[in-house]
Amino acid sequence: MAEAMRVTCLECGQANRVPAEKLGVGPKCGVCGGALISGKVAEVDFQILAKAEKDDLPLLVDFWAPWCGPCRQMAPQFQAAAGMLAPKVRLAKINTEVNPVATQRYRIQGIPAFILFRKGREVARAAGARPAAEIAAFVRSKLGVAA
Repeated sequence: MAEAMRVTCLECGQANRVPAEKLGVGPKCGVCGGALISGKVAEVDFQILAKAEKDDLPLLVDFWAPWCGPCRQMAPQFQAAAGMLAPKVRLAKINTEVNPVATQRYRIQGIPAFILFRKGREVARAAGARPAAEIAAFVRSKLGVAA
């Protein structure tokens, strides 16, 4: 029997079970039909982040704000990294202005800040704008995932 992985829909917050070998073939949410693994950065709120951080599939979250110049400059690099890491890792971002409780819960002291989650645990964190290749290398080194 194939190993099923818990993957939260980053659009509606519904937990889904996806066979591990099907992660790369475009699985969709059983409730809203949204793509579970798209290779794109998803904008999430605090409630969805609190669920998705517990997923079996690793999640890298960018804590950012619209007024932050480095955050805006880095957004295309973060998007490029999402494509480089899919389907083994998903990327999301959370606006700290709209979700201040997330800033407090995750003890964010400066932005842009990144936290890598896997199965409900913080695996690593980093701060500061960086190029896509460096983001991908950071994630791969922390998870032991090949390119």
